[in-house]
Amino acid sequence: MAEAERIIGTPEVGDGAEPQTEPDAPKGHRRIVALLVVAVLAYLLDLGSKMVVVAKLEHQPPIDIVGDLLRFEAIRNPGAAFGFGEAFTIIFTCIAAGVIVVIVRLARKLYSLPWAIALGLLLGGALGNLTDRIFRSPGVFRGAVVDFIAPAHFAVFNLADSAIVCGGILIVLLSFRGLDPDGTVHKD
Repeated sequence: MAEAERIIGTPEVGDGAEPQTEPDAPKGHRRIVALLVVAVLAYLLDLGSKMVVVAKLEHQPPIDIVGDLLRFEAIRNPGAAFGFGEAFTIIFTCIAAGVIVVIVRLARKLYSLPWAIALGLLLGGALGNLTDRIFRSPGVFRGAVVDFIAPAHFAVFNLADSAIVCGGILIVLLSFRGLDPDGTVHKD
């Protein structure tokens, strides 16, 4: 458990009922920089991969990567995960924009590096898919997201989706550990 806390960056909680703050936590700026670096990396990886897929893989047969288990296949997805809600592209665009606004507002109170990483993944992924929805055909706020990672017997997705899922899982783990974005740790 101590090793996991060292990796995640969660400080030990004392016997008191009051929340504790991360020891030696530099306030604000470093955590925001970490959030921005992770977000930019996630966004650029997603954007770059989609550019390659559109240029080289779209309108081509799928490429088997790991036998029948994994292949790359260019798909345009106007809906949400698993292709659901194709008629609600504008709503998904608004949700992505809302997520970005919430993350930017939360960043002002961000003093936890693990939270910065998690929110950076969410921000980069949301920006990646929002970019598709705004700039790809059939038009502004109605664009279809480029998906290309196709595991066997599962939905086709992209790197932005992966960043969002990883960020979400990390947030759940941090919440279960009692670590808040402001660096406080709760015992209960």
